[in-house]
Amino acid sequence: MASAAEQLASNISLSSFGKATELKQRIWFALGALVIYRLCSYIPIPGVNAEALQRIFDGSGGLSSILDTFTGGALSRMSIVALGIMPYISASIIMQLLTTMNSTLAGWKKDGEQGRKKINQMTRYGTVALTMLQGYGIAAGLQSQSGLVTNPGMFFVITAVVTLVGGTMFLMWLGEQITQRGIGNGISLIIFAGIVAELPRTIAQAFTLNRTGSISVAVLLAMIIGAAALVWFIVFCERAQRRVVVQYPKRQQGNRVFQGDKSHLPLKLNVAGVIPPIFASALLLAPLSVANFSDAGWLTTITSVMAPGKPVYIAFYIALIVFFCFFYTAIQFNPEETAENLKKQGGFVPGIRPGKRTAEYFDYVLTRLTVVGSAYLSLVCAIPEFLISQASVPFYLGGTSLLIVVNVTMDTVTQIQSHLMAQQYESLLKKSRLKGKRKGGAR
Repeated sequence: MASAAEQLASNISLSSFGKATELKQRIWFALGALVIYRLCSYIPIPGVNAEALQRIFDGSGGLSSILDTFTGGALSRMSIVALGIMPYISASIIMQLLTTMNSTLAGWKKDGEQGRKKINQMTRYGTVALTMLQGYGIAAGLQSQSGLVTNPGMFFVITAVVTLVGGTMFLMWLGEQITQRGIGNGISLIIFAGIVAELPRTIAQAFTLNRTGSISVAVLLAMIIGAAALVWFIVFCERAQRRVVVQYPKRQQGNRVFQGDKSHLPLKLNVAGVIPPIFASALLLAPLSVANFSDAGWLTTITSVMAPGKPVYIAFYIALIVFFCFFYTAIQFNPEETAENLKKQGGFVPGIRPGKRTAEYFDYVLTRLTVVGSAYLSLVCAIPEFLISQASVPFYLGGTSLLIVVNVTMDTVTQIQSHLMAQQYESLLKKSRLKGKRKGGAR
């Protein structure tokens, strides 16, 4: 028999969506913020020769295409948001690592809302520092190549750094506003918008390659079928979960004895979600984005060895994905705290003693799930990267971009459904109150 929540979810329709005024306002706010982000990606940094820069990006591939895809084409246009939201993600990674190693930061994390504000403030300072460092590297790299800067000099470097810092901080603020006043996770939606914005160009590129004879019709069909199969596989794995049975004992109220309830604790196969690939991409692409604009011999060697599809790049990528899977899962789920809360409520896992044994059991199950989840993420992200380098497949069809698009879409749709269910609950409560008033008046 379906639960009340499932019955409400099945009754969600366009009519219920039309009545959700607050939800529509949130969606319009999120869409408006994303439109502003896309407009900012077309505002160039002063002093950069856009045509010469575009010729460099058109003639290059690999790393430049990946960086340009994550920024929604802002890097190839060298706009004020050319660095995207990646410096903020890198600063968040550093702060989360420091939180686990530093007792002061760990104390802030336990302080609740006040501690969270302090950590967010430190993350913003770190974002400014990283953006200044990357901005200086990009400005110096642009000056080192002839014809890219109209008036080279220190004034251009200062202007470029200040502009890039302002653009990244604006995107960070915009993402926070989407999270608070819009729908979905703002940072993820900004990355999502950048990838989706490149979809028409990438599809046109694929058909152009087919028309020029670079790829055959069979390869093009295989790409489309493979992308559809990969989307299905991602959805299947993201919805997979291990349900741990939880039993509650019998309870007595007065002279009546109630039978013990049985529930379950859902543990997702991929607890970390899309965070590990994003974090891994940020750590790999942040230094390479600076090295990509330099003519130094040793930097050119590094970028060629670390190019997407190369064995070194794939090895580092898989290692970072596995690390962040375990790291983020450990942050999100605390087996000891969960076991203690379960013990206080009188619940227990059948066959497992409450307390320490239950925590050990949760840790054992979660470790096995994380191993499978990290293998799934590595498979989805790494194997398409290898195929892209070997078969010259457009980057959009890569595993990382598809993973981000599918995950962000699923999370946003889930939040929309939650708002609609809350709207239905409110309407049911209002109807019950009105019926109660009418009965009272009749009496």
